[in-house]
Amino acid sequence: MESLDLTVLAHALAWRQSGHAVTLVTVVETWGSAPRPPGALLAVRDDGVVSGSVSGGCVEDDLIARTKAALQQSETQRAVLPSMIAYGVSKEEAARFGLPCGGTLRLVQEPVIDTAWISEVLQRTADHQLLSRTLTLATGQVTLEHAVRVAQMAFDGSTLTTLFGPRWRLLLIGAGQLSQAVAAMAVALDFEVLVCDPRDEYAATLLEQANGQVRRIPGMPDDVVRELKPDAHTAIVALTHDPKLDDMALLEALGSDAFYVGALGSRRNQDARKRRLAEHFDIPENHLARLHGPVGLRIGARTPAEIAVSIVAEIVQVKNRVSATPASTQASACAVA
Repeated sequence: MESLDLTVLAHALAWRQSGHAVTLVTVVETWGSAPRPPGALLAVRDDGVVSGSVSGGCVEDDLIARTKAALQQSETQRAVLPSMIAYGVSKEEAARFGLPCGGTLRLVQEPVIDTAWISEVLQRTADHQLLSRTLTLATGQVTLEHAVRVAQMAFDGSTLTTLFGPRWRLLLIGAGQLSQAVAAMAVALDFEVLVCDPRDEYAATLLEQANGQVRRIPGMPDDVVRELKPDAHTAIVALTHDPKLDDMALLEALGSDAFYVGALGSRRNQDARKRRLAEHFDIPENHLARLHGPVGLRIGARTPAEIAVSIVAEIVQVKNRVSATPASTQASACAVA
């Protein structure tokens, strides 16, 4: 479900539409240490241009050479059905290709003939849908279905089912100095970053520094969160330190499907915030328990950049479903705010 895979599909579609032959390569199984996980994609064009990766560079050169040679055959000679290929089945081959720790890769090579399914995947993921794609190796037939977030890639030797989901997105409430640092790091991690701040002066500075990579959504924070319809691929972080803005956004965010909701402030401020939300807005306890506050991992951060690291790291930790480590004895990065 990496957005990198959607980029690979977009390149494959554009190449086919411009008249190139294209092969799509998918990692289906790995043994030992492997740089890329099952489901990772590589698209190879008939002239050797590539998009994506299946091994972090270990086998790409060999794979590109053999795929390029196959694609340059005449259409009557060119394979039209998917096929299997393996690397590192022996210690000697693993060493030759530089696979770490004797790792082994099994890949499915798939000539891209019909591009309708690619267009549909790109459109539906842009609409924040999660899809499963099933490829039947014997026929090359592709079917698309709606998927749930707990679904996993599957390969039984004859059919390959992979998942494609929307980009992870981050909505920042507030556009101050800390938001600027968080936005830059989230963009580097390929999040779609949105910002809501009715204060034009703050928003103008963030957008100028973001160089077109962050989108501002106009309006009051609670209205913006409600209209955004946060899903399980959305994180929301309130960073204005103004209860009039933060609390109203959190009121909507905590009742949504967002996978992460956080707010800046010390433990004392967070306790006061939770009391306000419970007493004045009757937010259920299970909703309040979802709030990450003080926001961020406890790494002793002090500067805006360090605090941004702690916030983004916690978002990634929750996104990847990694259990939190025992609390540090250090003061929380954001408790000083």
